[in-house]
Amino acid sequence: MKQTLKPGLAAMLLLAITACNEPKKVNLSATVTDSVTTAAVHLDSTKFQKEIDGKKTNLYVLKNKNNMQAAFTNYGGRLVSLLVPDKDGKLVDVVVGFDSVDGFVNSTEPYFGATIGRYGNRIAKGKFSLDGKPYTLATNNGQNTLHGGKKGFQAVVWDAAMPDSQTLVLTYLSKDMEEGYPGNLKVKVTYSLNDENELKMDYEATTDKKTVVNLTNHAFFNLNGEGSGNILNHDLQVFADLYTPVDTTLIPLGKNVTVKGTPFDFTTATTIGKRIEEANDQLKAGKGYDHNFVLNGTKALGMTHAATVKGDKSGIVMDIYTQEPGLQFYSGNFMQSKNVFKGGAKDDFRTAIALETQHFPDSPNQPAFPSTVLNPGQVYKTTSIYKFSK
Repeated sequence: MKQTLKPGLAAMLLLAITACNEPKKVNLSATVTDSVTTAAVHLDSTKFQKEIDGKKTNLYVLKNKNNMQAAFTNYGGRLVSLLVPDKDGKLVDVVVGFDSVDGFVNSTEPYFGATIGRYGNRIAKGKFSLDGKPYTLATNNGQNTLHGGKKGFQAVVWDAAMPDSQTLVLTYLSKDMEEGYPGNLKVKVTYSLNDENELKMDYEATTDKKTVVNLTNHAFFNLNGEGSGNILNHDLQVFADLYTPVDTTLIPLGKNVTVKGTPFDFTTATTIGKRIEEANDQLKAGKGYDHNFVLNGTKALGMTHAATVKGDKSGIVMDIYTQEPGLQFYSGNFMQSKNVFKGGAKDDFRTAIALETQHFPDSPNQPAFPSTVLNPGQVYKTTSIYKFSK
């Protein structure tokens, strides 16, 4: 990008997007401006129109009556941009990402904004068994399998359709033994943006052979805006009394332990950076937070309230609700300033966080954890909501 976002300033977006979908075309044109914008990003839909593995990619934009906007690409089912009004009513892009498909393809961090599958998080040594039959997966995280394998759902082109201006439906057929997983898995993910400023994620899958499934989205958030600096002063509350300790390869040790008296106690709102540098074996293992939190079942919106995050500069509040039992909190510990985002800022250390609703890591090898097995005839179905307020 010719324009560079100054550190410490939120990236405001100027979106001039024509979004289309197949087979039915829906044209959306949106222009967002702000009088104090110091940097403008132009998302050019033509930069998202490519052919990868024989399938066409594109850019899709959802918009509600409050001018909140969510931009996606069907390459990896990725959330590219999310414009949210801050405490002063100014629109802030709270999701980091790139201004082209090539940016995502070439990124050294493969998961920015992506729909994750078949199995979100890690599976130990890339191995598990079903009914006594062993399966070996592609390993891509040291000796382990992470987020589905070498070519997980973040690296495929999804079929996309927009039934209306606030809904995007993505579908993908993961064929039997893709990345080592059994069964032809038919997956549908519906992203919708309603007028209550809720980004809703509905996941659904069926299989013709017994398999394991754990779907999620890997958006990287900075509620002060992309390029605004680190996330250490964000306030975070996680509705979890237990978390899942891991070994040095980030595989669960097999039991969940209390957060009380540890740096993992976010039962009341606490700044992310307050204890992140404490001498703690678990923080050392993850180079910060990269752990599953066991949600305690606090109810809201008819779902489990997973977490609340607040940007210290923007005043933007994000509440996460889910039907999943766990939440992976990742504090951006492996961001290495190797990629340039759509506003010109680099992916510097801890400048974004991921809060992924999920079943637990390595569940196929951990009988005490909630099961991730999906049988033929069953329907995998789960919903998560990311709600924004100020």
